Amino acid sequence: MFVRLPPAWRRRHCLTIARGRDGRIERKPICIILGASRISWHKLPAQSIFELRFRTMSNTTDAAIAAQSAALSTHFTQIVLPLWRAQGFNASMQLPYEAVCAEDQTPLPVARYRAMACARQLFVFSLAGDAAHAQTLFASLRRYFRDERHGGWFYSVDAAGAPLDTTKDLYTHAFVVFACASYLAAFGDSDARDLLGETAALIGERFAATEGLLHSALDERFSSVRSGPLQNPLMHLTEAYLAAQEATGDAAFEQALGGLATAVARTFVHAPTGAIAELPIGTEGNRIEPGHQFEWFYLVARAGRTIAASGLAASLERAFDFAQRHGVDAQTGGVCAALNEDGSIQDATQRIWAQTEYLRALATRGTPADRGALASQIEHFRTRFLHPLGWYECKTADGEIARGDMPSTTPYHLATAYAALPA
Repeated sequence: MFVRLPPAWRRRHCLTIARGRDGRIERKPICIILGASRISWHKLPAQSIFELRFRTMSNTTDAAIAAQSAALSTHFTQIVLPLWRAQGFNASMQLPYEAVCAEDQTPLPVARYRAMACARQLFVFSLAGDAAHAQTLFASLRRYFRDERHGGWFYSVDAAGAPLDTTKDLYTHAFVVFACASYLAAFGDSDARDLLGETAALIGERFAATEGLLHSALDERFSSVRSGPLQNPLMHLTEAYLAAQEATGDAAFEQALGGLATAVARTFVHAPTGAIAELPIGTEGNRIEPGHQFEWFYLVARAGRTIAASGLAASLERAFDFAQRHGVDAQTGGVCAALNEDGSIQDATQRIWAQTEYLRALATRGTPADRGALASQIEHFRTRFLHPLGWYECKTADGEIARGDMPSTTPYHLATAYAALPA
């Protein structure tokens, strides 16, 4: 069985797509190169398998989801991508604006530009196969945010392009690796390969903490720690290393992934629920974000046996159920921002990124119940969060708009979710 995915994507995936004679799903190392005009298939080394458990859907459900996915892709290619090539892009600075107004797409007043935002946009346009715009973004990433004196990457620059926040944070560095890997995979750029390797090496050398973890922020010179290990940058570093391994074939990234997953499992997993908390377990004021459970579920499924020894896969099966049961509104499908460890809601805000991660996780797990939920969840998402000029970034539990701008960082979440949906 071949699974058709929307055109205009350019990303390697390996899917579990065949049934054996006994009717069970067989896992096959088949890579989909999602190009602008065709889908090609290639065999991959076993270590680079990206395994998703697609199962045969009923014709009715399959057709419904295909139509819904096509509508999301159309909105993305006709509304979102053009926005960030035009109104959302500062042509004189050659950088994406931080955000535009949701009502008319006009840029908000500029106070800063973040390296992470530029890197996410580089990923999006690499995935879309837009070589010209991706090349511009790659050049701007290096021009504005690279610290030639102390190494690494500045967090942000000001409206004129001068360094603003010179903190060296792991989140930013992870997205630089991720974006370079995506740009390399899409266009084979040798400079991206070099920058990827250089940044990954710097992360291992400068951000290292204890017990296999990494600090989340250091000062400009990497001489003092500003923040210790946190879940979110470690998750995005996992994502970055997966992309880097797929783009380069370097086994060192597999080893790094295994160690990182083990450290996360030891430090952040809440034993009663299997959920990965935002802060190390035992920290006062901790929280569990449903969106991050769904995001981790996808990443761990994608990593497969590379991180099997960590036990995260089993934990996240439970975390998925916990997040779905306590963090997803049964009526609207809205995913809340944060839960307490007992499952009570800590923050009821519904952010668009958490909704996209739920879509991707449902498509990834692919049980019969998930397939049924996916069709209704896509419709909830489309009607509640998308509009003719773009999207609503945040809503309240009652459906009121809680944030009136559209950040340049959000297309990354839309793109990754849509790429995982069957079509």
